Amino acid sequence: MRQEQNNIFEKIDWILVFLFIILVSFGWLNIYAASFTEENNEILDFSTKYGKQLLWIGLSFPLIITILFFNAKFYQRFAGILYIISLFSLILLFPLGKEINGAKSWFNFGGMSLQPSEFVKAFTALAVAKLLSDRQYNLKLIKNQIKAFIIIFTPAFLITLQPDAGSALIYLSFFFVLNREGLTLNYILLGSAFILLFILTIFFGAYWMILSLFIVITIFAIYAIYKGGSQFLRFNWHKILGIYLVIGLFVLGTGYTYNNIFKQHHRDRFEVLLGLKVDNKNIGYNSYQSELTISSGGLTGKGFLQGDITKGNFVPEQHTDYIFSTVGEEWGFIGSSFVIILFMLMLYRIIYLAETHTNKFGRIYGYSLASILFFHVIVNIGMVIGLLPTVGIPLPFFSYGGSSLWGFTILLFIFIRLDAHKNNDW
Repeated sequence: MRQEQNNIFEKIDWILVFLFIILVSFGWLNIYAASFTEENNEILDFSTKYGKQLLWIGLSFPLIITILFFNAKFYQRFAGILYIISLFSLILLFPLGKEINGAKSWFNFGGMSLQPSEFVKAFTALAVAKLLSDRQYNLKLIKNQIKAFIIIFTPAFLITLQPDAGSALIYLSFFFVLNREGLTLNYILLGSAFILLFILTIFFGAYWMILSLFIVITIFAIYAIYKGGSQFLRFNWHKILGIYLVIGLFVLGTGYTYNNIFKQHHRDRFEVLLGLKVDNKNIGYNSYQSELTISSGGLTGKGFLQGDITKGNFVPEQHTDYIFSTVGEEWGFIGSSFVIILFMLMLYRIIYLAETHTNKFGRIYGYSLASILFFHVIVNIGMVIGLLPTVGIPLPFFSYGGSSLWGFTILLFIFIRLDAHKNNDW
């Protein structure tokens, strides 16, 4: 067995480290711009948002050293234990967590708050990599698929109960990982079809959707019977009936859930997004102001600390979920494109390195990291520019918050450590 290097920095991918530093640094500049005031502009004032974020950035470097200190064998061997510990951290939130904005998602330690769901993603990725890399594991078997789904959706379920639906949605990104490892694309296509059906049901209503789908399915069934004859109906009548039943129940369930379980502000967000309602003063205010802020930046932006809409605090939570609107106003289309390009370069580099792994565990973890980052970037930016509803998903390395920064730092640097050992015999 080959000996692993003693130098924790040996063979690590400096391109990923460089991209991490650029993203974190540029993110902090925009947090500074979003929370800067003329009266209070001391960089080392730790009572401010940018001061606290600077402190979290500084503390992330000892965290990185700690992550790199453990070798790749440690993360593979203890993946299951780390995953179970992370689940307990979510369960403990219910009796011990601090409620913020209606959700029990935080532990409060004196003046510091931590959100466990930001860290659980990394340990779920390790658990998925551990399961799928087992030589006896065959993803094509239904029982093994169920095992993977349990690992992925158990934390998602616990996070939904907090309730924090936005963070729970991130776990859908693991389907890209499962697909890469051999899971049929039908799952993703089926999921996409149900999402589309969900949206159409909200838009047109359950009654009209059932009537329309009944007509469409009946036409296809008649055509199939015409082409296949009575023999087709004899062997496939139960499938046709099953399609009617499943789709009908889903549409009725969607209608009932939307009208009776969803709260009014949830319904308002969907209706504003789908154009069924215009409300730029209340539920649609955040998105409207965010879009206005970004568009005001034009091609080159207004300049650093020159964003008058940002200075006026017109965009709520601009330093967190809506930080990209600050980029759009002060750095313009060019600056916004630069940020997106940085993220795309990081994603490309992660996938490229993952494909070079001879160890299956490292490859699967790399794809988990790439999928989570991709999902966060797409959903957050889509939300900020008004293409997606507000769901409270941070922009990696950019949004204010120590839990978010540390969560993504752990995700990334575990992969960097695995990649440094990819040529060793684990």
